[in-house]
Amino acid sequence: MNSMLSHSHDLFTGFAAVLGLLLGSFANVCIARMPEDRSIVWPGSQCPACGKPIRPYDNIPLLSWALLRGKCRDCKTPISPIYPAVELLMAALAFLLFRRIIPNGDDLDVAHLAAFVVALLFTFMLVAQAFIDVRHYIIPDQFSIYAVPLGIVSAVLLTHLHAPNALTWRQSVIGALLGGGILAFIMGVYWLIRRREGMGMGDVKLLAMIGAFLGFWPAIPFVVFFASIAGTAVGIPMAIMQRKGFGTALPFGPFLALGAITYLLHGAEWTSRLFPGFQLLFSGT
Repeated sequence: MNSMLSHSHDLFTGFAAVLGLLLGSFANVCIARMPEDRSIVWPGSQCPACGKPIRPYDNIPLLSWALLRGKCRDCKTPISPIYPAVELLMAALAFLLFRRIIPNGDDLDVAHLAAFVVALLFTFMLVAQAFIDVRHYIIPDQFSIYAVPLGIVSAVLLTHLHAPNALTWRQSVIGALLGGGILAFIMGVYWLIRRREGMGMGDVKLLAMIGAFLGFWPAIPFVVFFASIAGTAVGIPMAIMQRKGFGTALPFGPFLALGAITYLLHGAEWTSRLFPGFQLLFSGT
């Protein structure tokens, strides 16, 4: 019996990675089209250089790019390695999330699988908006404020299913309100001191979405702290480069996404180890 459960678990883990690959392919469509207000459904995938439709067998995640040696079949224009990188990233994250939420065969039930699907969808939105923010310095509302109701509905569903670590709808709502509110407050204080914007409203909406999916405590403090440390580590070298005539502005959205994904995978343990007893705060919200 244990061997059957182990075999089923390994099989589902493989399915999770394949699902991640497919979501990564769809993320590439969103990254390319959403900033230009183009439909992510129609028309089908096309070569950005020659405009020729991409054949179904040339649109297999990761594999097609490798077989085509990173070039369009028709015009031979190089295809950016960003495409397979996003697909591989989503596959790896799907694998890690599945192993995190469903660590063994005994947990293969509807509640745990639903928790995994919600976490994967949340991660998909974070990854897509991160790449869009890096390229275009915008965070689409579809992956931020418009996704807040989805987070609240997911909390209701997972609570009903008795999924592991499920939020109540109140925790989800409070997470969205305080998540966006805290960042808006920080922006206001920064503007009063410096008389210029330090971040955009897109970051506020994004943190509200993160709060809707993760709740307020300890997720939001962890995400903001982690994102600030990571942003500083990257920002200082970029500031030095800017003084020498190089570099560019640094979007904060990707660091918030990194903080949220890190929390999904390790944040609860890291928080309890760094701040023992703090997880009891706000436990009733």
